[in-house]
Amino acid sequence: MARFLTFLFVCIVIAAAALGYGYYDYRSAMQSFIKPSVALQDNLFAVKPGWSAKRTANELAAQDIIEKPHWLYLHARLQPHLTGKAVSIKSGEYELPEQATVEELFELLQTGQSKQYTHTVIEGFTSRQVVSGLADNVSLTTTDAAADPASIMAALGKPDLHPEGQFFADTYSFPRDTTDLDFLKRAHQRLVQVLEEEWQKRDPDLPYKNSYEALIMASIIEKETAVSAERPKIAGVFVSRMRKGMRLQTDPTVIYGIGDSYDGNIRRSDLRRDTPYNTYTRGGLPPTPIANVGREAIHAALHPENTTALYFVSKGDGTHYFSETNEEHNAAVRKYQLKQ
Repeated sequence: MARFLTFLFVCIVIAAAALGYGYYDYRSAMQSFIKPSVALQDNLFAVKPGWSAKRTANELAAQDIIEKPHWLYLHARLQPHLTGKAVSIKSGEYELPEQATVEELFELLQTGQSKQYTHTVIEGFTSRQVVSGLADNVSLTTTDAAADPASIMAALGKPDLHPEGQFFADTYSFPRDTTDLDFLKRAHQRLVQVLEEEWQKRDPDLPYKNSYEALIMASIIEKETAVSAERPKIAGVFVSRMRKGMRLQTDPTVIYGIGDSYDGNIRRSDLRRDTPYNTYTRGGLPPTPIANVGREAIHAALHPENTTALYFVSKGDGTHYFSETNEEHNAAVRKYQLKQ
C-alpha cells in the first residue's frame, strides 16, 4: 500500500508539473509578440472565407507570424467557456500591428476590422461602364453573375428590372475578396433607399407617375450637367416642358439610344432617327434611366426650380445659357455652338 501511495503521489506531482508547465507555455505563447513575416506583402494577413480557428492558426504559423499554433487554437476553443461568447474569426485582410501579442492578434481577427478598399461608382456612368470598372479593380473578386448588367439584375432577384440607373453613384468601402455582385447589390440597395427618401420629400404636383420616372429624369439631369447649381434649373426646364406637352429634346437620351455605334458626334440624322430614347421624335420620358445618378440629381428632379426658361444650350465651359423663347434659344445656339 505504501508503494502504491508513493507511486500515486509521484504521478500527481508529475501531472501537476506538466499542467503547470503547459499553462506556463500556453500563457507565454499567447503573450509573445507576433513576428513580421517576409512572406507578407505590406504586412497584411488574409483570412479566407470559411477558415476555422485551427486553419487560421496553422496559416499564421506557416507564414512565421506565430510559433505555436496549437496554443492559439486551444485559446479559441476555451473562449466560449471562459467568456460565454462564441468565437468567430472574421474573414478579411488584416494589417498586422507592430508589437502586438498573439492574444491581441486573436482579438483583432474577431473584430472584423480588416483593411478596407474603395471603389467609386461615378455619376453619369452607364451600368455597363460601372461593371467594366469593377472588373478592373483588383481588390474585388469577379463572378460570372456580373458578366453583364442584365444577368446582374437576375442575380439580385429582379430579372424584370432594366439594369440602367440601378446603382447609386457614390464611393464604397469593402474588404478584399468582396465579389463584384455583392458590391453591386449594395449599390442597388443604396439607390433604392435614397430614391425612396427623396421621393417621400418631393415637391407637390410633379409630372411623374412614380419614383421610377423621377429616377429617369434624374439620369437625364445627371448627363446634362456636372454643375451642381444648375441641376435644379435644368430640372425646372424639363418639368415645364412636360407640363406644356413639349418634347424634352435632350441630346443625352438620343446618344443613349444610338448605343455602341455613337462615335462622339451627334448629327441631324441622329435627331431624326426614331428610337425609344429619342426625345426629339417621342414625347414624354424615355423608357428607362440613361445613367447612374447621385443624390443631387435625384433631389433636383424632385425639387425643380420654378423657372420660365424652356430651353438651354451649353456655353462650352461646362455651364449653360437658359432661354425663355425659341428665338432667344436659337440666338444662343448661334453664339455658343456655331460661334456666329
